[in-house]
Amino acid sequence: MRRAHPLERVSLFLAVTVAVGVPVVFLTIFFLYPTASLILRGFVNEAGQWDLSGFPEVLAKPRVWRAIRFTISLSTLATLISLLLAVPGAWVLYRLSFPGRSLIRGLVAVPFVLPSVVVGVAFRTLFAEGGLLNFLALDGTATAVVIGMVFFNYSLAVRTIGNLWVRLDPRMEEAARTLGGTTGRVFFTVTLPRLLPAISAAGALIFLFCATSFALVLILSGTSISTVETEIYFLTTGLLDLRSAAVLSIVQLGVIGLSLWVVKRAQAYAAKTQKLRVDVPARPVSKNDLPAVAFTAIVVGVLLLLPLGNLILASLHRKGQWTFSNYTDLFAANAVRVLKEPAIYALGRSLLIAFVAMLIALLVGVLVAIVLSRRPRQKILNWGLSGLDVLFALPLGVSAVTVGFGFLIALDEPPLDFRSSWWLVPLAQAMVAVPLVVRIVTPVLEQIDRRQLEVAQVLGASWMRVLTAVEFPLVSRSIVLAAAFSSAMSLGEFGATSFVARSAEPTLPLVIYRLVSKPGAAEQGMALAASVILALVAAGLLVAAEAWFDRSHPHSPSPERNTPISFPRSLSSQSERKVKGE
Repeated sequence: MRRAHPLERVSLFLAVTVAVGVPVVFLTIFFLYPTASLILRGFVNEAGQWDLSGFPEVLAKPRVWRAIRFTISLSTLATLISLLLAVPGAWVLYRLSFPGRSLIRGLVAVPFVLPSVVVGVAFRTLFAEGGLLNFLALDGTATAVVIGMVFFNYSLAVRTIGNLWVRLDPRMEEAARTLGGTTGRVFFTVTLPRLLPAISAAGALIFLFCATSFALVLILSGTSISTVETEIYFLTTGLLDLRSAAVLSIVQLGVIGLSLWVVKRAQAYAAKTQKLRVDVPARPVSKNDLPAVAFTAIVVGVLLLLPLGNLILASLHRKGQWTFSNYTDLFAANAVRVLKEPAIYALGRSLLIAFVAMLIALLVGVLVAIVLSRRPRQKILNWGLSGLDVLFALPLGVSAVTVGFGFLIALDEPPLDFRSSWWLVPLAQAMVAVPLVVRIVTPVLEQIDRRQLEVAQVLGASWMRVLTAVEFPLVSRSIVLAAAFSSAMSLGEFGATSFVARSAEPTLPLVIYRLVSKPGAAEQGMALAASVILALVAAGLLVAAEAWFDRSHPHSPSPERNTPISFPRSLSSQSERKVKGE
């Protein structure tokens, strides 16, 4: 390998400084500082003195304990149901081969990219008076909330379990069957114990996502059910009790931290005990597989397709009549009193904010991914990279409500007074999206054959030339997918935006929530139409990203589509760091 020119070494040092410094400064200002300010609120009184009395005061309230109890019980129940439904689905979609498997995998992935307000409106329409499943009397109940949570997290469970299952050596099961074991006995005594690391990791993540579910609970239950997320929102916006909200946020951070610890332990255990193969070839469907296939078909049809299909049909109805009024009213200035401008303006605003948030998230996230993908020989530098990886994984374990609340109480004084700034919303959304960009791009950079880079350096290419001419073309797909995912996430983001957005300039998810909160037929119909549009735009971003790559890389295989749940280096096994993209 050629020796680097002194000026090249200086430029490399400056580039590394910028690549590390810019993301760390961004994370410090827009995550660590707001989160620390939020935590500090729970330990000091209004006079600025240390005072822990807020904890017993807040935790002594029956309303708070009711919120904690609901959060734990609903999240636990939704997690168990998601896992029970997902195990047969993981077997069918990852270990069996049949026509249309890729299409069904895509359908299963759809819920994970849908905005939470859209899902809330879809299930509310299904269960409300006049809805297709109104006879079940689930409108506004805890059961409706649990079903909505399962809808969101079924695909996460299927893909987490399936990605491990497809790499398990099948010879142990084959040996057990040769010795006379029945299908059920082989599964429970041989296969299931080997799947437990993936099941426990998926369960911990699902519990985390359910415990931080905000818009879904708010729309499906209204005020009848209070979780920790909705209670923080109520204490902040309704009672202006910032200290109590801070105390409750600290409690929530503890629960989230415990969930992430479980994920870490499960992944570490899998890395030590499981001997994984490259993807095991899928086999044709046999007679013994028919119950699992039928069960999965019912789950996909009833749990996933029914709410979305019903949402589209309901958006074309008003007062029992077929009509396009719900859509045309989105362009009218005075269609409903709750809005001061045409609702479609909010879509344009959301698209602009999502575009800006995407640019910020890409800039910061790609810089972090480049740094994390390096392989220094010095042990101390490897430790530093692991620390940086954990640092940028922290936002994954903090709810968007906490991020927005932190922005509200921390960025209110010069020189960081962003309260009246338009940039506050895209910055908050970018902070939520940065970890996603890092998780998508880093595994791809890590899998680049180091020999390609060494050959380029031997031939005289500078580090910049190697990065731009060798690494970036290979990672282009992951960058495009990261852009699509971060844009879709920003479009549907509700938790942080509900705290920091100005009331006169709402995003489309906020408009949908305002509309669905009113009883009028026009408001309800417009909420349905706006939800359909938001869902189509979010899904369209991902379809466009996939289509772009298929045209530019026609011979490249499509990777597993589960990037949002890949784990950082410190939380994952080697097998989880495969090229992923949804």
